[in-house]
Amino acid sequence: MPSGPPAAPVGMAPAEARATVERLLPASLQDRAGWAADIHMALVTLALPATPEHLCAVMAVTEQESGYRADPEVPKLAQIARDEIDRRADAIGIPSLALRAALALLSGDGRSYAERLDAVRTERELSELYEDFIDMVPLGRRLLAGHNPVRTGGPMQVGIDFAESHAQRRPYPYPVAQSIRREVFTRHGGLYFGAAHLLDYQAAYDRMIYRFADFNAGPYASRNAALQSAIAVLSDIELALDGDLLPGPGASGPGQTERAAYALADRIGLSEAAIRRDLARGNAADLARSATWQRIFALADRLAGKAMPRAVVPRIDLKSPKFTRKLTTAWFADRVQTRHQRCLGRIEAMRAG
Repeated sequence: MPSGPPAAPVGMAPAEARATVERLLPASLQDRAGWAADIHMALVTLALPATPEHLCAVMAVTEQESGYRADPEVPKLAQIARDEIDRRADAIGIPSLALRAALALLSGDGRSYAERLDAVRTERELSELYEDFIDMVPLGRRLLAGHNPVRTGGPMQVGIDFAESHAQRRPYPYPVAQSIRREVFTRHGGLYFGAAHLLDYQAAYDRMIYRFADFNAGPYASRNAALQSAIAVLSDIELALDGDLLPGPGASGPGQTERAAYALADRIGLSEAAIRRDLARGNAADLARSATWQRIFALADRLAGKAMPRAVVPRIDLKSPKFTRKLTTAWFADRVQTRHQRCLGRIEAMRAG
């Protein structure tokens, strides 16, 4: 008799979930009840069960990214921002005298833009400064190309572009005071969009570490890196296991992974056009149902004499002016995984006691 699909996980009741999270939060954290309510509500509004795995996943990423600060300070942010402005001005030929004159203008809060720039401590402050500068100063629009360059923010350091895209696909559950961008810098908005980026997509992962890697590298990056690994084994072509199956917009020709997959076309019985169509599904949940995926893994499994992994933590060096040392996606995923396991252990001990 067929057993049917596995039962969906059952989450904790609302009061139990909030109380559990509140007990797990640092004792020194202000408004622990508020944090617990927002973490739980993020899962509720995304229709995700409040399981220990989900609650601890959101908490582990938040702890890693901000230490439970809704708008965390970034060391030397003012200097980082000043260097970036100078670099942009130099790249498009804005004279330093003109830049200094623009920054000397009074901004909306009565301070000059230069004074505000020197005082920024958080990405929210810098983002709001850039918004004002773009709106009010013609040179600001030219310098920043009309786009706010602050890309992440909030307690989970979620991407602004992701949040804006997610809000178009799914109604944002809170009132929007000004913009989705500004919602990311709030506690409730940052946790909601962070939980969505971490958990609100279908992926057949058997370990949470792959979602943590995806949070850093992009949804399905771990799954795609596994396909790259299998392609590399079969083609004997060394590939960067970065989860990018096709090159980005503007590329002049096939990318490294694409060329290696084409080298397998005869062995897997697919045309290059069919392979490219399947690789273009790298951001979709159904890539594993494609002919390219199934035939490559069938061949790789036979060659290895065992099932090749269907998920691999991507090998990506992280680059940001905010980083003071070399970091990788694997480092991030391992750190969050350790926090996740510690959180689950504490829940187990609470239940046993």
